[in-house]
Amino acid sequence: MPLRDKVNAALKDAMRAKEADRLSTLRLINAAIKDKDIAMRGGAEEEAGVSDDDILAIMGRMVKQRQESARAYEEGGRLESAEKERGEIKVIEEFLPKQLDEDEAEAAVEAAIAEVGASSIRDMGKVMAVLKGKYTGQMDFGKAGPMVKNRLG
Repeated sequence: MPLRDKVNAALKDAMRAKEADRLSTLRLINAAIKDKDIAMRGGAEEEAGVSDDDILAIMGRMVKQRQESARAYEEGGRLESAEKERGEIKVIEEFLPKQLDEDEAEAAVEAAIAEVGASSIRDMGKVMAVLKGKYTGQMDFGKAGPMVKNRLG
C-alpha cells in the first residue's frame, strides 16, 4: 500500500476514534504532501504525483523540525509545548522505516564507499547519493556526512 494511502487510512481511523491530537498531526502530514503535489504541477512527474520517497523525505523533515521545536520549548521552560511536539513526532514516525542505529549507519557508509569505489574526499558526493538512494527516511544524513568525510579524509 502506498504511503499516501496509509496516511489517509490512519486519518480516517483517527476521525472515527475521535483522537484529536493524532488527527491534527495526520492532517499536517497530508497538507505537506499536498503542498509538494502542488509544487510539482507542470513538471514531467505530474502524472505520478509525489512518490513514497518524496513523502519519506517530507516526514523526515517534519520530525527534524519538531525535534528542534521541542528542544527550544524545553529551553524556554514550555514543557507542555515540548510534549505536544514529541507526540507529533511519534505519530509521524509510525510511517517512517526503522532508523538505523550507529553501527548499522557505519556499516551502510562502509558498503556505499565500497560500492562506488570511493578513495578520496572528492568521491563524497557519489557516496552520499548512494546512501540517499538506499536509506531515505532511515538515516540522518547530517550525521552520515561527517562519517563519510572521516572515512575518506
